[in-house]
Amino acid sequence: MKRALISVSDKTGVVDFAKELINLEFEILSTGGTKKILEENNLPVTAVDEVTGFPEILEGRVKTLHPFIHGGLLAKKNDPSHMAQLDKQGIKGIDVVCVNLYPFQKTIEKPGVTVEEAIENIDIGGPAMLRASAKNHESVVVIVDAADYGQVLNELRSNEDVSLETRRKLAAKVYRHTAAYDALIAEYMTNLVGEEQPERMTFTYELKQSLRYGENPHQKASFYEKPLGSKFSIAHAKQLHGKELSFNNIRDADAALQIVKEFDKPAAVAVKHMNPCGVGTGENAADAFSKAYEADPTSIFGGIIAFNREVDESAAKILKEIFLEIIIAPSFTEEALNILTAKKNIRLLTVSFDEKNTPEKVLTSIEGGLLVQDQDALGLADAELTFPTKRKPTEEEIAALKLAWKVVKHVKSNAIVVADEAMTLGVGAGQMNRVGAAKIAIEQAGERARGAVLASDAFFPMSDTVEEAAKAGITAIIQPGGSIRDEDSIKAADEHGIAMVFTGVRHFKH
Repeated sequence: MKRALISVSDKTGVVDFAKELINLEFEILSTGGTKKILEENNLPVTAVDEVTGFPEILEGRVKTLHPFIHGGLLAKKNDPSHMAQLDKQGIKGIDVVCVNLYPFQKTIEKPGVTVEEAIENIDIGGPAMLRASAKNHESVVVIVDAADYGQVLNELRSNEDVSLETRRKLAAKVYRHTAAYDALIAEYMTNLVGEEQPERMTFTYELKQSLRYGENPHQKASFYEKPLGSKFSIAHAKQLHGKELSFNNIRDADAALQIVKEFDKPAAVAVKHMNPCGVGTGENAADAFSKAYEADPTSIFGGIIAFNREVDESAAKILKEIFLEIIIAPSFTEEALNILTAKKNIRLLTVSFDEKNTPEKVLTSIEGGLLVQDQDALGLADAELTFPTKRKPTEEEIAALKLAWKVVKHVKSNAIVVADEAMTLGVGAGQMNRVGAAKIAIEQAGERARGAVLASDAFFPMSDTVEEAAKAGITAIIQPGGSIRDEDSIKAADEHGIAMVFTGVRHFKH
């Protein structure tokens, strides 16, 4: 009689799976809770300690770590010497192993979980059995996912065996599973001891969505989400309506959400190709969007819009008149949904703004390597502002400078933003020199630049940007400062009566 060892934390489908194996003349070995549930369903089960002749000890920490189990898992059935050794030691082979692991992730997700509780939920015997069986997959069918029960049973019914191709696919899944499990434990323990630059970085992600293609149609792509990742994210957004998200949609939606997070008052952010093309604030969503649209009515076409307030009927009536790819908001009223879902393809996403925004490590892949850095979560509240010019900014200018600084942080460098206290007026993004970015932002603002303010993501290496701002009628500038030629910019600002603020904080974004 063939034997199957079943020991699972996730009991989904396990009773039916065991019942079918018994019908196929398998003997079932089991432990603990799995054994109990099988017996409650009147299925014949052999306890593992009956096989080992040794009781579970140390509160169940040691039960399957025994030669009578691992000998049966690791013996190569096509090797006569292996089989002779089993026979000599009185060890029986194991043909199918169905194991999944202690719920470590669910444990550490619980509020207030103790270190002791987390450590107790680090599985030892389970990964050992899975890795042993996966190594010996030509002799042992190993299953870690209930979704694979059907495939294994179908092959056993049809062929009285499982194909080598299926065995290898199952073994590969096992190693992905145990690697991910260990990666979560490694991350937890690394954070626990406060190690900021471990000698090895281990990350794990779970497939959320297969994408039609990547940035371009000839590139394959997938969307993965981080276990225990930030809930205040596009990865945890709920799609209410519209076509499947594309690779570019997801990146742009993430960019829009990161910007709108910066604002406490009602705000709307329009993004194209990872850069904001219009940001507006107001009394409500409709008011904020009207200003974002006014900021750049050309670029907003086909854009991604993010709100930090519920989208109501009045906002929806404005939004429906414009071609937009995605609208993101904390919620939509029923009236707004009725209006917007009339547009077949527009994607409507909700994100929980009630979730705490927990900064995560930012990963940037390069060929052959990975760059890891902290998220740029520094805001003006963290900066020590200084006022080097003779004229100090007015309250109205301070309000406008704050808005511009929140936005320029998210614009590709070199970056310049022109704004007033309610909205962006011009955005200069991704230029090879700063004065070029300033010219683009000022040209876009046009006459609206007169009396507006300007923000720069990094310091001015010379006074030319200030000169361009003065010609356009800019009255105040916010920038990090720190150039060896700061005095040139300060002098130019004083000559034109421009108030300048130094933040001491740079916001490069590549």
